[in-house]
Amino acid sequence: MTVSRLVCAGCGAAPDPREPYPFRCPNAVRDDDVDHVLRRELDPSALSFPADGEDDNPFLRYRTGLHAYHAGLEDGEFVSLVRRLDDMVASVDGHGFRVTPFLRSEELSNELGFSSEGGVWVKDETGNVSGSHKARHLFGVLLWLETADRLGLTGGERRDLAIASCGNAALAAAVVAAAGERRLRVFVPVDAEPPVLKRLEELGALITVCERQPGLVGDPTVEALMHALEEGALPFTCQGNLNGLAVEGGYTLGWELAASGVALDRVVVQVGGGALASAVAAGLREAGAIPRLDTVQTEGAWPLRRAYDSVVSRGGASALGYATAHRHEFMRPWEEEPHSVAHGILDDETYDWVAVVDAMLATGGKPLVVAEPALLEANDLGRRATGIVADATGTAGLAGLLALREAGELHDDERVAVLFTGVDRTTDRDRGARDAQLFREGHPLAEGIRAN
Repeated sequence: MTVSRLVCAGCGAAPDPREPYPFRCPNAVRDDDVDHVLRRELDPSALSFPADGEDDNPFLRYRTGLHAYHAGLEDGEFVSLVRRLDDMVASVDGHGFRVTPFLRSEELSNELGFSSEGGVWVKDETGNVSGSHKARHLFGVLLWLETADRLGLTGGERRDLAIASCGNAALAAAVVAAAGERRLRVFVPVDAEPPVLKRLEELGALITVCERQPGLVGDPTVEALMHALEEGALPFTCQGNLNGLAVEGGYTLGWELAASGVALDRVVVQVGGGALASAVAAGLREAGAIPRLDTVQTEGAWPLRRAYDSVVSRGGASALGYATAHRHEFMRPWEEEPHSVAHGILDDETYDWVAVVDAMLATGGKPLVVAEPALLEANDLGRRATGIVADATGTAGLAGLLALREAGELHDDERVAVLFTGVDRTTDRDRGARDAQLFREGHPLAEGIRAN
């Protein structure tokens, strides 16, 4: 029996086992309406959770759960490869990958009215490689590329890597690509933050700024990325429909949550492209932990909520098969240019939407849509209560938790996890200048900021 294999959730096709770049379904085409997303299927007996005291690097601790581990290298050779790449990451970013903190916040638990039996647990990813969870996804892809090289699958070629992103994903990709000594092309929107662009340049990334064109629906950075992929670049992206293996690296987050010993009742996860939520849900499920999954998007753009409502209106879980084969009846680009202080979850589409909707339906979760004042309130509360300097995207899960409390949907003995996923890279001066510009332009965010 094959221990690990990649299978398209949309059509059931599988890449050739000797394919050096098994990132997309072999049947995927741009104008196909099937939701072609590769998922890793693993023999459950292959994944074992270690005892305390095992290696602190999650890619070593949980290596038996990685597709690359089962490709053909001996255990010792794979361990050596992970250590070498992790050392290279540390040389670029100051440190490598380690299991990140997951602790109950006394102040947040009290603020939200939880009892001593329940509470809010925070997974802090702001100290991870490049300052967010995104590098987990992309390190998993680099591990595959290096493994394929060692197995002679690539013929020694070094294609360009490519990503579309406005912030944390681009920075993570640039750090990991630099560690792997690979050239990276980054497609960014016009409002990408100056500190992000500066760091991308320092890391040697090739930056292309993409403007929205009148009359064209969808993210212009993704459109530019698609053209680059058609020209031969490899998808070094966190979008599961373009690179199924990128989601797998994020499973390590779910495995860490499951191995914490906290019997979670609920996890509230912010959603942009959906890789984080689908990875956490899959990692928890593979570890035998199935808490309720709630998701959070902003009023600026909520394509996941729209798709979820369409699936539910057609019968719920029984309609997912139809939805997967008729993607654009359920998931389509947001019609207007989205805006939010939580800019990292403003994807025009939720690319891993089927897996996320499936997880919500299976666990009784729901998609939440939160307003700008709630995002700002959550960011202020989260930073003040925990001392974690996360940005508004990173604390958006907490905004969803506040919305659940406001609606009276939380029990005081629930054990709830939120993920603080990205460090705030802006200075107080940067934030003040941003707010002033929003006021001058009459930006939709200005009212939310003024209210806080």
